[in-house]
Amino acid sequence: MNDERAHDALALAERALGHALREGPSEAEVLVMTEDAALTRFANSQIHQNVAESNVTVNLRVVIGKRVGVASSGRTDPEGLRRLAENAAAIARVVEELDDWPGLPGPTPVEPVDGAYASATAGASPEVRAAAVRQVIAAADDAGVTAFGSFSSGTESMAVANSVGVRVGGTRTVAQLLTVSMGPDGGSGYAEGAAVDIEAIDAAAIGREAAGKARATANAVAIDAGDYPVVLEEYAVVDLLDMLGYLGFSALAVQEERSFVEIGRRIGSELVSIVDDGRDPAGLPMAFDYEGVAKQRVPLLENGICRGVVFDSQTAARDGVASTGHGLPAPNPWGPFPLNMVMAPGTESRDDLIAGLDRGLLVTRFHYTNPVHPKLAIITGMTRDGTFLVEGGRIVGPVRNLRFTQSYLDALGCTVGIARDRKTLKGFLGGVVVPAIRLEGWTFTGTTEH
Repeated sequence: MNDERAHDALALAERALGHALREGPSEAEVLVMTEDAALTRFANSQIHQNVAESNVTVNLRVVIGKRVGVASSGRTDPEGLRRLAENAAAIARVVEELDDWPGLPGPTPVEPVDGAYASATAGASPEVRAAAVRQVIAAADDAGVTAFGSFSSGTESMAVANSVGVRVGGTRTVAQLLTVSMGPDGGSGYAEGAAVDIEAIDAAAIGREAAGKARATANAVAIDAGDYPVVLEEYAVVDLLDMLGYLGFSALAVQEERSFVEIGRRIGSELVSIVDDGRDPAGLPMAFDYEGVAKQRVPLLENGICRGVVFDSQTAARDGVASTGHGLPAPNPWGPFPLNMVMAPGTESRDDLIAGLDRGLLVTRFHYTNPVHPKLAIITGMTRDGTFLVEGGRIVGPVRNLRFTQSYLDALGCTVGIARDRKTLKGFLGGVVVPAIRLEGWTFTGTTEH
């Protein structure tokens, strides 16, 4: 079934490309994205919504000389594709030339990715998701708290066809369960899981994790702002990787001199290694990018030392290298982005990490984080849904949420412990595989009184 979906998407891309070429462009590229998505929402420990939708987007990039026009449509009928081609060509004729336009990328060998598709996810019914949600709610009921959240499952197909020979298509599945439990005394707890195979998501464990934290964070007390050693759980570590990917691990950021990356420069401790690997079955795999270029495994940090950044076709041409398969859909002012980051595991258990804190904080996740100084990767944000004071290597009680202003580069540099277990989670653009980590210091700049 997954091959049939990819074949249908590629056939649609071919038809759209035929319409585009009738407009007489120098080059043309069609990206087709189809999605069957379903979602079960729950609040106040009750399921209140089941929704499902199917979407098709045809994204057309037309090149006339060095002028590039892009248009998108949800129509797949011949008249809709014809109008799409006319619109993209009309845009290309009036936009400014791109002096360094390298041309569309040519074909690259794209091999299917193992573990990108699960029939259980593709066929997941509302009853399957509801059964999992009932386990989350049961855990909340047992703890005397209330559960909120959602459970999504979907099948995504993507195909790219262009005038210089690219013809690729593929299908993957993704499921995600996330929940926030809230207690009567102000406590809240968060837990999440994501996977290609919906059957790999342990709903009962996720429910117990969130519910346990909601109970444990009741009647939290305020503490003074300042520098504290911390253990960041996986949900907080996702934000570190997402921000570093957004701010620095992009060739465009380096070319525009706004990145912290300098190849060979040490920015983290020897414990920290991060790669972007679209073929790693531990994550949410992708075989090729939105330009149809095969994804390459890119070491970003190796034992704390900068080793690479990701490229799309345009940034690669500027540096005289090959694209690493990290292009986003056109038009794309943000440049390439690492969509499949994987952080290497350590050797410690979660309890070992906590035991290493003499007096510090255990942080579940961050909320509303924003860059303050992109070049230095200084970020501000809040803790949320589970912040605890640790003394003598033991959790002694919950504390109220704190605002922080912290260089994520400094955080990498003062990493002194990494957990051996990792979680697969969804970042703001892709999948992320992360462990919990212990840091020597984290700067908290504000307190919550109420």
